[in-house]
Amino acid sequence: MATTTTTALRVPRNAAAPWRHLDVSILAATAGLAGLGLVMIYSATRGKLGQAGLDPYFYVKKQALWVVLGVIAMTLVASIDYRRAREFAPVLYGGALVVLLAVISPLGSQTKGAQAWFQMGPFKFEPSEWAKVVLIVCVASYGASHRGELTGRQVLGVLALAAFPMALIEAQPDLGTNLVFMAILMAVLLVAGARPRHIATLTVIGIVGSVAVLQLGFLKHYQVDRLTAFLHPTGDVTGSTYNLHQSVNAIAAGSFTGKGLFKGTQTNLGFVPEQHTDFIFTVVGEELGFVGAVTLLGLFAIVVWRTWRTASLARDLFGTLLCVGVLAMLVFQIFENIGMTMGIMPITGIPLPFMSYGGSATIASFVAVGLVLNVHMRRLS
Repeated sequence: MATTTTTALRVPRNAAAPWRHLDVSILAATAGLAGLGLVMIYSATRGKLGQAGLDPYFYVKKQALWVVLGVIAMTLVASIDYRRAREFAPVLYGGALVVLLAVISPLGSQTKGAQAWFQMGPFKFEPSEWAKVVLIVCVASYGASHRGELTGRQVLGVLALAAFPMALIEAQPDLGTNLVFMAILMAVLLVAGARPRHIATLTVIGIVGSVAVLQLGFLKHYQVDRLTAFLHPTGDVTGSTYNLHQSVNAIAAGSFTGKGLFKGTQTNLGFVPEQHTDFIFTVVGEELGFVGAVTLLGLFAIVVWRTWRTASLARDLFGTLLCVGVLAMLVFQIFENIGMTMGIMPITGIPLPFMSYGGSATIASFVAVGLVLNVHMRRLS
């Protein structure tokens, strides 16, 4: 009887055990980023909405909803043992292909030259953002199944795994997301045991493939101009380099301490296109200055550091590869997005994680952090 009672008492304690190892640091940094993102989105949109007689909180309310849904999704992902994800990897992969195929069919909606969304009433769903997380799970599962030693044939297997969703994404077309895919592949393959010559070959293939996409008519002319604008920043300031000029001017105007919250001239006058989405960093740069930008990068650094640390502490190779994939996804998007606003990287339309307005990207970023939390909580079990 005593044994039965003791066992009954142990069950809930053991069930709650993983949550005792929750990484509070990454949670706090993620919350800080999402909160700062809401403030910056409000600053970037309130002027235009007010002038149009619309609710100045329209975008920030929607983004707050995405954040709440993202937190719920992150909690659910962290709750289920990450090792079970290997069982569902084929199902996730097949589902991702079906949805990516559907979005380029008549079911998908076209906006600004790309057919990458499903329009669901007032909301949009972008499958390619979710496909990034699915790719991480699938490639990590494949790499872990070969115990850290990948032959050339197995590397080709990973490439084939990624080739189908990348082809469907390029049909939208969306070169930016495919660049994120390549970053994830390179990082996971490197840690999974691919040899240096394999990585070198993949690097060459990636460069050649990117150039081919730009030169062989896969993208429209204006998309090519936007991607290559950073190579000739003194070009047509009213055309292909307009976004770049306005973005750089806004950041430069912030100086060291910024013009003050909600006091940015470039922001209030709406000079920077797509400022609440792709160019959200310009609001930080203009209104909060160098100090605000460093604070933002510091929050990102905490997320990156804790993800790297979790990868090194993971109990198994699958957990390590999951964290490495998330790390590659976040680092590449942060570097590319901030770099394009400063004129040192091509303008690809990649969102800034947790900061840019957008439901699919926001929830997918929270899900990715949920994977890291999951691995961290179960590193001892």
